[in-house]
Amino acid sequence: MKKEINPKNWNEIKTNDSWGIFKIMGEFVSGYEKLSRIGPCVSIFGSARTKPDDKYYQLAENIAVKLADNGYGVITGGGPGIMEASNKGAHNSGGISVGLNIELPFEKYDNPYIDSDKNIDFDYFFVRKVMFVKYSQGFVVMPGGFGTLDELFEALTLIQTFKIEKFPIILVGTEFWSGLVDWIKGTLLKSQGNISPDDLLLINVVDHEDEVIDILNNFYTKYNLRPNF
Repeated sequence: MKKEINPKNWNEIKTNDSWGIFKIMGEFVSGYEKLSRIGPCVSIFGSARTKPDDKYYQLAENIAVKLADNGYGVITGGGPGIMEASNKGAHNSGGISVGLNIELPFEKYDNPYIDSDKNIDFDYFFVRKVMFVKYSQGFVVMPGGFGTLDELFEALTLIQTFKIEKFPIILVGTEFWSGLVDWIKGTLLKSQGNISPDDLLLINVVDHEDEVIDILNNFYTKYNLRPNF
């Protein structure tokens, strides 16, 4: 039997939603206040399930070391796996190490390599995603799952639609990303015409930490380092 909807209860739900705006505002204010002081940073994304003996864990750590050595801080989602490796590399090299945390099934703890004053908790995915984009001078995207792909395509969409200024988006691991890139080229571009050829220029695919640094440094010889919107 179909459940009857009680109009009175529905009005109560809408009232609670309205008050929730203040909690959302609070997360934005807290994030803006803390992250506006961190300086140039690069966000590194990847799977929380990646183990320390995985080659991509070590590569993420090496990338973070190189970033710190070149004056960039590192922002991650604060959890284990690739995030832990990235914060570890930044922390051990004396660089800025930021964690934007949210409780998830595979991210039940904050990794220990985040600067104590830059460990920020979020309840809302969309607020957290704004912080990643606004305060990053580049995205380094390691192998990961749905969450990693979500962050990748969010940034590509915002740049493609001119909602934010262009910044480097670097996919690390040709072996991992080649299938997706081939599908983008073959299906989205050539077969369906759903993107333009220039959209492909938003993506860089590399395999070594030095390539990541070269792309970032070359980009910022032409553009100023600043918040993205």
